[in-house]
Amino acid sequence: MISTRVAFLAIASSMMPPFPRRAVCNRDRQYAPTALRRTGSGGSDRAMPAIVLSGVTKVYESGVAAVQGIDLEVAEGEFVTLLGPTGCGKTSVLRIVAGLEAATAGSVRLGDRAADDIPARERRIAMVFQDSALYPHLSVAENIAFPLRTEASPDDTTVTARVGEVARLVGVEDLLRRKPAQLSGGQRQRVAMARAIVRRPVAFLLDEPLSNVDAAPRAELRTQIVNVTRALRVGTLYVTHDQTEAMTMADRIAVMRQGRIEQVGTPSEIYADPHRLFVAAFVGTPRTSLLQAAVYAQGGTEAVLDLGEQALKVPWSDPRAQALAAHHTARITVGMRPDALRIVDTPADGMTLHGKVTHLEHLGNE
Repeated sequence: MISTRVAFLAIASSMMPPFPRRAVCNRDRQYAPTALRRTGSGGSDRAMPAIVLSGVTKVYESGVAAVQGIDLEVAEGEFVTLLGPTGCGKTSVLRIVAGLEAATAGSVRLGDRAADDIPARERRIAMVFQDSALYPHLSVAENIAFPLRTEASPDDTTVTARVGEVARLVGVEDLLRRKPAQLSGGQRQRVAMARAIVRRPVAFLLDEPLSNVDAAPRAELRTQIVNVTRALRVGTLYVTHDQTEAMTMADRIAVMRQGRIEQVGTPSEIYADPHRLFVAAFVGTPRTSLLQAAVYAQGGTEAVLDLGEQALKVPWSDPRAQALAAHHTARITVGMRPDALRIVDTPADGMTLHGKVTHLEHLGNE
C-alpha cells in the first residue's frame, strides 16, 4: 500500500459556486487576438466579430437534433476550437457556418453581414477538411490558383503573386511544380490550406484537418496552422475530437456534447475550472477520477469530504474549505486529476489517500 497526497482537488456541485482558479497547465495563454480592433462608444477597444452564431439549431428530417441552440462568437484573429466526441454536432455547426447546410432555427453572421441567405460560394469562407481533396492532375501551383481562376479572373501576374505569397506563408514554395501524388500527407494539407486562403477569406473553417497526418509532422502543422491564421488576422473555427490539438492551438475552446455547448473558455479555464461533470471527465488524459462524497464542516477548522472508507480533510486556510462548509451534509462529486497526485513515503495531513498502483504508462518525460 502507498500513500498519495492530493495536490489539487476539483469539486463540482450544482449548488456550489466555482472555486478560485488555480493554474495547472504549463501554458495559460489568454485570448489576445492580433486582429484590427474597433473602439466602442465607451472608448474601450474590442475585437470585431468574424463569426456570430445566435441560437443556431439543426434538426434533420429523421428528427435528430444535431445542433441545439448554439450561441458562439469568434472575433477577428481569434482561434476557437469546437471540441467534443464523435456525433456531438461540431461538424454540423461548421457546415452551417460555411453555408453547406441550412440551420433549422437561429442565425449566422459573418463580419458585419447576415449570412443566412448568402450562398456558400459567396461567403468568402476558407474551409479545409480531413481529406485535402487536391486535384491530382494539377500541380501544386495550379491547385492553389484554382479558386482564383473560377472568380472574376484576375490577370496572370496577380495570380502568380498571390500563389507565391500564400505558398511562402504555409511553407510549400519549393513544391509548386510537384503533383499531389509526389507529396506527403502533411505537405498535401499545407497545399490545401494555401488553396483555401488564397482568396483572402473573412473566416477560416477547419474540420479535423490533421486526422490523416502522421504523428511527426502533425505537431509542426499545429503550430503552422495557428501562425498562418494569426498572420492573416482571420477568425478561425476549428473542429476536433483531439484534446491535444484543442489545448495547444486554441485561444478558446467550446466543449460540445449532444448538440449543445457545455462550456466555453481558455484552455486553462477548461482544464482547471470545469463547470460541468462532462467537461471534467472528458478533458484530460488520463481521465479525471470522479468520486462521490459527503461534506461535513468541523467547527470552523476544516471541511471533511467523506469518501466512504477514506476521508479528505481540507484545512480552513484553503479557500475551498470555506466554500464547502456552506454546504454542510450535502453530497457532491469530487474530481481529482491524475497529474495532481504524488506519492509520499509518510502520510502528512488530512489531504492524503491510501491506494495501490496497478498500472504504469511510460510517456518519456511525463
